[in-house]
Amino acid sequence: MSKYRELAAALVAQMTLEEKVGQTLYNAPAVERLGIPAYNWWNEALHGVARAGTATVFPQAIGVAATFDEDLAGKMAEIIATEARAKYNAQKEAGDRDIYKGLTFWAPNVNIFRDPRWGRGQETYGEDPYLTSRMGVRFIKGLQKEQEGFMKAAACAKHFAVHSGPEKLRHSFNAEVSRQDMYETYLPAFKACVQEAGVEAVMGAYNRTNGEPCCGSRTLLLTILRQEWGFEGHVVSDCWAVKDFHENHKITKTPLESAAMAMNNGCDVNCGCMFPNLLDAVRGGYVDEERLDEAVTNLMECRMKLGMFEERGAVPFDAIGYEQVDTDENKAVNLEIARKSLVLLKNEGNLLPLDLDKVKTIGVIGPNADSRKALVGNYEGTASRYVTVLEGIEDYVSGRARVLYSEGCHLFEDRTSGLAMANDRISEVKAVCSVSDVVVAVLGLDSTIEGEEGDAGNEFASGDKLDLKFPGLQSEVLHAAFESGKPVILVSMTGSAMALNWEDSHIPAIIQAWYPGAAGGRAVAELLFGAYSPEGKLPVTFYRTTEELPEFTDYSMKNRTYRYMEKEALYPFGFGLSYTSFALRDVKLSSEKIAADSEIKVSAKIKNTGAVAGGETVQVYVKFSGAAGGTLSVPNFQLKGLRKMYLEPGEEKEAEVTLDARAFALYNEEADLVLEKGVYTVYVGTQQPDKRSAALTGGEPVCLTVSAEKTEKL
Repeated sequence: MSKYRELAAALVAQMTLEEKVGQTLYNAPAVERLGIPAYNWWNEALHGVARAGTATVFPQAIGVAATFDEDLAGKMAEIIATEARAKYNAQKEAGDRDIYKGLTFWAPNVNIFRDPRWGRGQETYGEDPYLTSRMGVRFIKGLQKEQEGFMKAAACAKHFAVHSGPEKLRHSFNAEVSRQDMYETYLPAFKACVQEAGVEAVMGAYNRTNGEPCCGSRTLLLTILRQEWGFEGHVVSDCWAVKDFHENHKITKTPLESAAMAMNNGCDVNCGCMFPNLLDAVRGGYVDEERLDEAVTNLMECRMKLGMFEERGAVPFDAIGYEQVDTDENKAVNLEIARKSLVLLKNEGNLLPLDLDKVKTIGVIGPNADSRKALVGNYEGTASRYVTVLEGIEDYVSGRARVLYSEGCHLFEDRTSGLAMANDRISEVKAVCSVSDVVVAVLGLDSTIEGEEGDAGNEFASGDKLDLKFPGLQSEVLHAAFESGKPVILVSMTGSAMALNWEDSHIPAIIQAWYPGAAGGRAVAELLFGAYSPEGKLPVTFYRTTEELPEFTDYSMKNRTYRYMEKEALYPFGFGLSYTSFALRDVKLSSEKIAADSEIKVSAKIKNTGAVAGGETVQVYVKFSGAAGGTLSVPNFQLKGLRKMYLEPGEEKEAEVTLDARAFALYNEEADLVLEKGVYTVYVGTQQPDKRSAALTGGEPVCLTVSAEKTEKL
């Protein structure tokens, strides 16, 4: 879209200094003499158009990641972009240019979910750089889909970079990270968003990284983003992050110095109140006006790509009417994603699916059973209809079985009523269980206690989790259900991993439901009764305890995530059960040699050997098996390819994944990407190649070897 660059520069050349400074604010004023309308850059679309009224509310991002289906992520983003345009067109017609009414969306969040205590991990695509890259790229391409030279909506990769809690320290925290960890773990998804997806914007993080405030980091915003990666879009600060430079990081002394530092180091638009100081900064010689011109040109170019200065009807997306919001077709895709996001963690004795010819009374208990809040997570829109788990079960079994319900307990307090004694619903729980044939316990968290500092309550560390246990009296409620002697199914609705040790030992069936979106309750109910087979996979490791983890503030990847952990997981990354079974055969490599300029095709035939239709993810992992030399650190193994397959009973298809040299190479301590001479193991299966996954599934991936004949820098 280089044609817009020239037009944008010409427009900026006509602006006064005051007008240019005004355009660097997130709530940019109109420049009427130049035909520039007012514009608010701040909008959200993490899992649906957010904070702007009714829209399709999809599962939270962590649930979308659990589908392991990048096509589905792209499909969702295309729907979000269409609904965004429909809303924008209607709002523009009404002269409404308020916050959350524009086309620049501050999503996706491609930070790495390195620690399960982080409250905002629910916004991410999990702990793995490869999976995060694939989901992020497809989301961006779907959102930014072009037509006739115009972009439908603009995406923003955030929070750049090395950002994953603690929330309560984010305004003053310095994340210290090695170059090796930065390039191996924290940067790959951002790089993919820039170089593969052409993301329009990048948002800086609140914290410092190795001493530099991220929203004013020369290393991140200039050296890496612009120079190494060739980023051509615009950079936005996180909201009020620039004032942290002097107020909390103590890197600068005044608002003017903070504004100048951010602008000089590559930040183009300020979500906050610091950039009005640029007027004095330019006049005083602290910021070169040419740099300001560059920033405003970046911003005008983005608005031109979106067609904001065109006559009505000149942009093809102007034809999108409001009737395209919240359509039946969009709702159907929402339900599809919800179904595919659910992860079956345990199914002892094939308790699931339930047989309605045998189950006549169903007890539904727990604080998330009838909670709309637990459906949606944070950064959410407003659905026209919500289906809670209780409602989903009631709808599904209507006329065939009776449903009894007890809230069981408050989400985290010790009573549901302020005047009652503690544990005021436990007798009701026992009564419900005593007369039920099966009990569905719906426990977990929601975004009031797990989320962003400032949005979430402070009972749980400013949105972070203090530990990996269900809060309040939830465990007591589950114990009471277990002690009833009735079969119990646990539905865990959280945006993050929990330590389900007792549950794994005592509860026969466990479903990880995440925050499954407005239709989530229907998806859960359909899973319980076998309307479809579960296919979700864990995008994060479920640890046994936080005690095995490093300190929350430690950003080294040592002993973190499946790639570096030293102990056995409770439920591993990439794990998820099904109601059917699959078998792989004829697993082949196109070559047993890899070099810097070559690639290898991995092929395998996968067959549905069970009795019902289902989806399965072929997962390809790579590990350097030779002795590490010098400064080369070797992860356990890393996901480097995936292919989602859908098969009818007895059906067989071929899956193919391409691995280039980068899939085998590792970063050394200097952040050089090195294809090391030696032997590499390629694991092809439907899970990661660890002992725990093998024990849980009864199967193991096929192991093949590839060799590199010489060491090469890529």
